[in-house]
Amino acid sequence: MKIRTKITLLFTLVVTAIMLAFSSFIYYLTYTDTKEVFRKRLRSRASNNAQVFDYSGEAGIDMLRRIDAGTLTLLPQKTVIITDSTGSIFYDYNAEDADSIIPDPDMIAKIKQSGEIFFQIGNRNAIGLDYEGQKRNFIIVVAASDEDSRLRLAQLKSVLLISLLLGIVITVVVGILFSSQLVRPIRRIIHEVRNISSRNLSRRLVTGISQDELNELAKTFNDLLDRLQESFNSQRRFISNASHELSTPLTSISSQLQVSLQKERNPEEYRKVLRSIQEDVEQLQQLTRSLLEIAKTGSHGSIELEEIRVDEVLLKIVVDVKRINPDYDVEIIFPELPDDEKQCMVFGNDDLLYIAIKNIIENGCKYSPDKRSAVTISFKDEDIIILVNNKGDVISEEEIERIFQPFYRGTISSEIKGFGLGLPLAKRIIGLHKGIITVHSNPNGTTFSIQLPSIRKKVPAHIN
Repeated sequence: MKIRTKITLLFTLVVTAIMLAFSSFIYYLTYTDTKEVFRKRLRSRASNNAQVFDYSGEAGIDMLRRIDAGTLTLLPQKTVIITDSTGSIFYDYNAEDADSIIPDPDMIAKIKQSGEIFFQIGNRNAIGLDYEGQKRNFIIVVAASDEDSRLRLAQLKSVLLISLLLGIVITVVVGILFSSQLVRPIRRIIHEVRNISSRNLSRRLVTGISQDELNELAKTFNDLLDRLQESFNSQRRFISNASHELSTPLTSISSQLQVSLQKERNPEEYRKVLRSIQEDVEQLQQLTRSLLEIAKTGSHGSIELEEIRVDEVLLKIVVDVKRINPDYDVEIIFPELPDDEKQCMVFGNDDLLYIAIKNIIENGCKYSPDKRSAVTISFKDEDIIILVNNKGDVISEEEIERIFQPFYRGTISSEIKGFGLGLPLAKRIIGLHKGIITVHSNPNGTTFSIQLPSIRKKVPAHIN
């Protein structure tokens, strides 16, 4: 069922329920009011007849009959009975279309006990009154049909029913117009979304100046499209750069093999070609390994975590960096270790965290004239902060925003071997560990800041 139909039905049901409640309330008030008015008329008639009979006695019976006969239009199907406490009848009047009432002992007892009772006889209302007069005590019963009230209630019911039906029809029409107006922006959004595909992600939904939920939905969807477009663009750049970087060593290997096979060469020339091919293969192997590591950190699977001491990871990195390249110099500074051991520990993957920090430290050594990186670890609140500083050239603000893009290499790194994958991989791994990495560069050097939450701050079960 469409939203437009649901809104119309809901609106109709709510308005119908309200009109029905008001109609029922009006009918109930009118019914109780007419019933009370008729009871007052019966009480007034009984009291008047009782006063006349008390004053005139049996001599006034003829006058009572004339009075009762003259008031039939006000009290149709009227019956008046005056008896003593034993049931002996003093006065009896019945209209032509009314049945006589003979008070039985139970009725007389109830009237004497209560003084005044109202009851129903067939379709007529009746009052029983125990009258204590100046000359005598007696019981008077007056019954009549409330035709005026029945007619008024029947007319009121017809008016309310017709009003209810007309109200339902009007409500349905208004509901259709209201729902159409309400879902019009949704239909516009649906139409615009259908025209958006991976080939035209630059299109955006039209947002108005209103601050309602639909406008907020359109803005949120536009934000999503911005992120998707950036993701698609990054993916295209990544594929393009990866293809180029992979094809370069393969082309070099193929060209060298073709040249070496064109004629017979001496062993030294073959060894020279093989050494060149070996370098290209090692470069290709390193590039492939980096791409696999990036793919691993970007997968949708989960990486199980364990408690890791960050200072131990740093000490291991220092040893491995010196072993890989003896020219590199890494200085690690521990200003002050915390008393709580957990302040030095994070939840993470040891291998991935090792790769991320090692890439940053190696980059510092690689791009620094003195081949040196200074690593400082500090502890603030519940975070672990690692600063990697080197004396390399200043990185511009524009380049800082792009150095974490895959395959991007700045102007100062064009003459140094590399693929531009170390920093993007490091940032992705730090992000997986709920950390933050920032860069500050000035004439005094460049500093990479890594902020990781300790296990005292957050204890996730795994990283997605």
